[in-house]
Amino acid sequence: MSLADEPVEHADEGADPLTAAEYAEYLDALGPAWEVVDDHHLEATYEFDDFAGALAFTNEVGELAEAEWHHPDIHLSWGEVGVEMWSHDIDGLHKSDFVMAARMDRRYDASDD
Repeated sequence: MSLADEPVEHADEGADPLTAAEYAEYLDALGPAWEVVDDHHLEATYEFDDFAGALAFTNEVGELAEAEWHHPDIHLSWGEVGVEMWSHDIDGLHKSDFVMAARMDRRYDASDD
């Protein structure tokens, strides 16, 4: 099963964020756009040919976030969408952040058809 097909299971309150050793496998499963910043959050930038493509992707990510009730910070500009993702309840990374990132990668790859 790919990471994108796994369920989004939210962090239990009081859980510890993932350590670098714990999230390494998940990060390896993501596309090259993603990086972990300060062992705290994921960041990626997706590139598009125009504003309309970037806006459409932003809306898809927003729909995904609402469906899973796991919301990234999204930065929209001409031809570019920046995403930051972490689990706010634990103020750090959880497996669900990586699952959501993998689902964003899948949608981005599909938008290139």
